[in-house]
Amino acid sequence: MSTTDWTPYEGRIAGAATLEALDAIEQELFGRKQGAMTLALKALGNLSPDERRVRGAELNAQKQGLEEQLQGRRTELRAASRGSLADTDPLDVTLTLPRAPRGHLHLVPEFIRSVEGIFGRMGFDVADGTEIETEEYNFDLLNIPADHPARDAQDTFWVRDSGIGNRTEGERLVLRTHTSPVQIRYMHAHTPPLRMICPGRVYRKDADATHSPMFHQFEGLMVDRHISLGHMKGVMIEAMRALLGGDIEFRFRSSYFPFVEPGLEVDVRWRGGAETKEGRWLEVVGCGMVHPQVLKNGGLDPDEWRGFAFGFGVERLVMIKHGIRDLRMLYEGDMRFAEQF
Repeated sequence: MSTTDWTPYEGRIAGAATLEALDAIEQELFGRKQGAMTLALKALGNLSPDERRVRGAELNAQKQGLEEQLQGRRTELRAASRGSLADTDPLDVTLTLPRAPRGHLHLVPEFIRSVEGIFGRMGFDVADGTEIETEEYNFDLLNIPADHPARDAQDTFWVRDSGIGNRTEGERLVLRTHTSPVQIRYMHAHTPPLRMICPGRVYRKDADATHSPMFHQFEGLMVDRHISLGHMKGVMIEAMRALLGGDIEFRFRSSYFPFVEPGLEVDVRWRGGAETKEGRWLEVVGCGMVHPQVLKNGGLDPDEWRGFAFGFGVERLVMIKHGIRDLRMLYEGDMRFAEQF
């Protein structure tokens, strides 16, 4: 075969049936040591300058032609390979793939976040406090007397470790039974007028389908010079409509709490009874005007300042909102339950 006759290679390239066969022909032509075109280009050094110029131009043109032919045939073989795959396993480019699973907040912190947003739009600050409280802040300063049932060991978790926190010698500690101590600490640290809510964990010795030894509350406090029950009712109604939605009726009943005077409970009922059993009333909030003694204990003059306070059980509202019958389902860690929401 003449060194200038590349026709056999062109025929082999055109007839190559696989990419592997095409790679073998390319190696025969352009291999670094023994490739036919490589050797032909190296042989140019043996020619005279004039011959080298003519022969070099000829070989470069032939080399470019062979490379283009190789690339063209390679493109054809790859297209044929894709077509064959599509025939046996067609790809639907319009298919919508399933979304990757994403996590979400647990129902309780999700609800607390919505509470903070709702009251934040009404101008309330969000406060926090310690979960291990002194007897003074948990009971005494909230006007809860020493003989109150809440102080009994059957209702309250008392803490034996005397080395916890900064406190007066001999002062007893409890796992807080409500978030109300935050109200006292907030009054001590801030100057009225005040608007605050304090969501958080609390602890009581209860355990059944509607009670838990650990649960969540959020309480609120508003103090100003001319606060009345009318202000409190307006805040309660606005908050409950935003939290639970729907067409809700409200009922305010007299009740007793040591830290408010007068004290009220708020019941709700969905008109038509669609969301609750037979449209019965459900108690959801305890509230009232802050007791003058509690204002004094918070460092405020009850002759100058008045206020109202309220408390919600977070889990109770979550259960109402989502139709959950057993509180314990919120804390069992069953993903089948959590993924419903």
